[in-house]
Amino acid sequence: MQVDPTLEIAFHQTPSELSKTFQLTPKIATKVYHYLHNISFHQQIKQDKQGYHIVTIYDEIYPPLLRQIIDPPLVLYCLGDKSLLQQFPSISVIGTRKPSSQAKDKLASIVTPLIKSNWVIVSGMAYGIDGLAHALTLREKGKTIAVLGSGLEHVYPQKHLDLFRNIVQFGLVLSEYPPQMKPRKYHFPERNRIISGLSLGTLVVEANEKSGTFITVDQALEQGRDVYAIPDSPLNKHGLGCLTLISEGAKLVVSAKDIMEEWTMK
Repeated sequence: MQVDPTLEIAFHQTPSELSKTFQLTPKIATKVYHYLHNISFHQQIKQDKQGYHIVTIYDEIYPPLLRQIIDPPLVLYCLGDKSLLQQFPSISVIGTRKPSSQAKDKLASIVTPLIKSNWVIVSGMAYGIDGLAHALTLREKGKTIAVLGSGLEHVYPQKHLDLFRNIVQFGLVLSEYPPQMKPRKYHFPERNRIISGLSLGTLVVEANEKSGTFITVDQALEQGRDVYAIPDSPLNKHGLGCLTLISEGAKLVVSAKDIMEEWTMK
């Protein structure tokens, strides 16, 4: 962008010229040249533009909070209401994939008031807390964003296909991966930075002591975002992770007011 703000020069240069202009090795310059002139690649982009909202980091509609993180995705592929990319306030709701029987009550008690106050609920459409948070938001006629760890043509988990369709209809689903990209194990830690990056804060509903939830928490903290946790009995293994977070400085939440009042003061 610094050398070629129009993004046009690169398409008219030979591999040798690309190497000089963009300070690339000859090998990489040759790869870039063939990539830029790949007809099937161009056709795929045109096809994707017809089926999806494609938002780049240079577009005005790109989420301002996400733009602030250290490693924002350059491109977002979206299905649904893309105006949610600009809607505030927002909070990510995350937790274990195997929640306790109390999880729904915790969500209903703390997240429902946020939904009714027009907060956008962001999560990853995974099993457990993620899916419950999205489903609750839809039932309450609220707005929710699901961030996938795969392309939009490969919904994962497959059992959430109906949930995916409902979110597309009443909310927004997005991914940084091209629509044809199948899920990969490393995609999910990568997408977690987007979940936290889209949000003013991250609420952990339930988490085990050694939970993948902590990846999102660490990324939220690196992004300078608030982390909230719902306390639980030390006898409930699903709540031990939340107790650990609280002991390490996460903000204890017993009602939605604990989140809303703090946000109002900022």
